[in-house]
Amino acid sequence: MSETTDKLGENWERDALRRLAFATLNEQRRARRWRIFFVLLFLIYLFVSLVAFLQPDFLKELMDEDTLSQKYTAIVEVKGVIADDAEASADHIVSGLRKAFKDEKTAGVIIRINSPGGSPVQAGYIHNEIKRLRKKYPKIPVYAVITDICASGGYYIAAAADKIYADQASLVGSIGVLMNGFGFVGAMEKLGIERRLLTAGEHKGFLDSFSAMKPEDITHVQGLLDEIHQQFITRVKEGRKKSLKEAGKLALLDNPELFSGLLWTGEKAMELGLVDKLASTSEVAREIIKAEKTKDFSYKRNYLDRFADRLGATMAKTLAQQLKFNSGAIQ
Repeated sequence: MSETTDKLGENWERDALRRLAFATLNEQRRARRWRIFFVLLFLIYLFVSLVAFLQPDFLKELMDEDTLSQKYTAIVEVKGVIADDAEASADHIVSGLRKAFKDEKTAGVIIRINSPGGSPVQAGYIHNEIKRLRKKYPKIPVYAVITDICASGGYYIAAAADKIYADQASLVGSIGVLMNGFGFVGAMEKLGIERRLLTAGEHKGFLDSFSAMKPEDITHVQGLLDEIHQQFITRVKEGRKKSLKEAGKLALLDNPELFSGLLWTGEKAMELGLVDKLASTSEVAREIIKAEKTKDFSYKRNYLDRFADRLGATMAKTLAQQLKFNSGAIQ
């Protein structure tokens, strides 16, 4: 009897221990599941916060019910110097334009320009692409809207649009070409410095800042500038011809002052035929394109790069403040 009781006692203890072990294991599994759940929830929160921080309009568009059905005006920014390695490079601008025209909800395209100009090659690429896309998508109009300044290469791009709009105080024009630099020949003579330049080719060193320019070199460079200038003039006349003809102002293109390199206000540029009307981006979208809602197709750096820039700027500011504080403490 005692042996049976002992065995029952041992079985009871083993059973209790087994149940306790399983209960502990189940509790650990539940705790692990909840831990994974909260980690995922935190990561989702972090991602949404990061997107909201770097792209504040993204969530707004995502929550907008009208976004799914409403037509909009596409905007492509040309901002800053137009150059191969700049934000306003042909690659960036052309990429935005192609996406804008390709989008089925695009009712019209606005090229918003705030640029002092830049490379005639990059501006020419963009000009040509606007013309090509306009032919490929004939039902989608394209307008240029000038904000602060649209000079030189900026206007080269604007001339490809159907119409050009500006503010009355915008700076417009500078239809010309330049090449500049410095000459140090006189300074070198005063300092007794001898220039030693070896070339293979009679005119290879004709742009050297430490050598005197020859009359034939100046003539050659001026010929290059005149040729590029004439290309610019031709593009402007081709681009503005239809719009000015419709307005009965085609004769304005015969004014040589337009191509002298001068700048004018938007109001004066309208009188000269460089601008069609005075209007802002929102006015053109609402009154001309008839699609008040806008969508930006401009080039933007990826989230990680922008985050790194902002983080770097914040750290630099904090470091500067800390150094200032420490400097004050030392004093």
